[in-house]
Amino acid sequence: MGQPRAVGSADGPPTRLPLVLTALWATAVGLELAYVLVLGPGPPPLGPLARAFQLALAAFQLLNLLGNVGLFLCSDPSIRGVMLAGHGLGQGWAYCYQCQSQVPPRSGHCSACRVCILRRDHHCRLLGRCVGFHNYRPFLCLLLHGAGVLLHVSVLLGPALAALLQAHTPLHTAALLLLPWLMLLTGRVSLAQFALAFVTDTCVAGALFCGAGLLFHGMLLLRGQTTWEWARGQHSYDLGPCHNLQAALGPRWILVWLWPFLASPLPGDGITFQTTADVGLVAS
Repeated sequence: MGQPRAVGSADGPPTRLPLVLTALWATAVGLELAYVLVLGPGPPPLGPLARAFQLALAAFQLLNLLGNVGLFLCSDPSIRGVMLAGHGLGQGWAYCYQCQSQVPPRSGHCSACRVCILRRDHHCRLLGRCVGFHNYRPFLCLLLHGAGVLLHVSVLLGPALAALLQAHTPLHTAALLLLPWLMLLTGRVSLAQFALAFVTDTCVAGALFCGAGLLFHGMLLLRGQTTWEWARGQHSYDLGPCHNLQAALGPRWILVWLWPFLASPLPGDGITFQTTADVGLVAS
């Protein structure tokens, strides 16, 4: 068996193709929104105060979204460069033959990232990086503000899409919403009409996806579980909702949802974790 050590980055970084594809889709959404607002019917009619609120909300959502994306990508959740010696080796530790190192409990190897991840939850396909101990907070906030941004974009695109749909029969409308690619390939709609329907569809679907992900991970957050532990029915690290929130989001767990750069240091190191058995011993 190998000795605990600091793992380097000999395997190289994970592929960036998912991130590139996600960035291209986000660019397409932004261009479509700009096109509709400038050349289309524009945003819904609002008074000066409501318009100022909408602009402030959009700026707040965008800053939070971009900030959390940056933090998520810049925070390395892996064991690269982490000194694993002196942390109770042998108590629930496993050996990873790919990394040639002992790894602590709740950690696991990711074949896509090609390295073990501290408190590994899952691999995010859209951003091409694993969700683990150091980037779980920006991931959760990303789900929240991603759903908000996509819903906001859907509302702004609503008047243009409604005007397009009202000009056609119900069958044509249903086909455009459900099968925009087929309508484009058969020549039933123009490229601009297809772009509007497709972007709106993906924004609504993306908002529902982010919302469902937020609800699921919110449940895991309150239970102190990772996705892997939830799938196997493990509750060893459930310290109660309040302690679980602090363990994953830091002491300012209420405020971190509002601003990505708020300091809220995590209480642990991602290597050792308090268990329900530890809490029972302290209480007794």
